[in-house]
Amino acid sequence: MNFQETINFVKQIPYGRNANRSDFSLVLTEKKGTCSSKHAYLKSFANQNNIPNVKLIIGIYKMTEDNTNIGNILSDNNIKYIPEAHCYLKIDGKTVDVTSKESNFDKIKSEILEEIEIEPFQVADFKVNYHQNFIKRWLKETDSEFTFDEIWEIREQCIRNLSL
Repeated sequence: MNFQETINFVKQIPYGRNANRSDFSLVLTEKKGTCSSKHAYLKSFANQNNIPNVKLIIGIYKMTEDNTNIGNILSDNNIKYIPEAHCYLKIDGKTVDVTSKESNFDKIKSEILEEIEIEPFQVADFKVNYHQNFIKRWLKETDSEFTFDEIWEIREQCIRNLSL
């Protein structure tokens, strides 16, 4: 398979967490993956095949019930949005999101708060720490009534709903 065929194939694989977030090959063997594992797999594929101009990006965006298929969890908790870390690729400067067949980056494009480029190995611990630190700062800056643990659990409920 060439790179475009691999991208198309990975996009068709269902959304779901893998048994080990550091082993991107599980995207193929378990036939599922998250934004992190799918895009890290593709970036690794690009690196191994000397495909230039492929960047792996973490974008923190305002996750809402309108732009992400998470159900009513936020409105049930009287929350407008939660900053969510989302991985995607930039290939020759163009955003490519293969998280699911329905992925449409345009739905969150205007809600991006921050972007950084990472390497595939960073989708495990680094991404989680980066995301958690961002939320902790956001909670302080917004004088939120929620604790970090409360917001993180609400976020986890949102993520579980994405797999349904």
